[in-house]
Amino acid sequence: MITVDFVRLMARYNRWQNRNLYAAADALDEAARRADRGAFFKSIHGTLSHLAWGDAMWMSRFDGAPKPAVGIAASPELHADWSALKAAREAQDAAILDWAGRVSPAFLAGELSWFSGALGRDVTAPGATTGAHFFNHQTHHRGQVHAMLTAAGAKPGDTDLFIMPADA
Repeated sequence: MITVDFVRLMARYNRWQNRNLYAAADALDEAARRADRGAFFKSIHGTLSHLAWGDAMWMSRFDGAPKPAVGIAASPELHADWSALKAAREAQDAAILDWAGRVSPAFLAGELSWFSGALGRDVTAPGATTGAHFFNHQTHHRGQVHAMLTAAGAKPGDTDLFIMPADA
């Protein structure tokens, strides 16, 4: 399904795109970042906070990182302060890149088991499927944020994977 090289590529893409979106969001004021824009997690800030929550949750499963202190319902406010959210995002992206640099073919070929709070039960899934889901979840929510930023008048940069700079 996916390879170690794919994981590493997507970890780089994740950081590149997060920097892109956070830079665009920095051009907005707090009220614009917090405005309810009709998305599932309501605002730009709420969606970015949920995404940081989701990444932390998956990294707790993949690499033993601490689990978020709140459940999915509170994820939009996990990082209530914009500066704290930005700092958490940078640290998280570094941790994702570190994990990607160490991920093994055995992890991708194996299975991962965890208790899913969203489903309310234990789950087991292939490592490759959970890895693909991890990066797909990021892209899904970043797409929502990109649309909200554009609607708010911000100008996020390119998102095409094939134009990602080599040093991203």
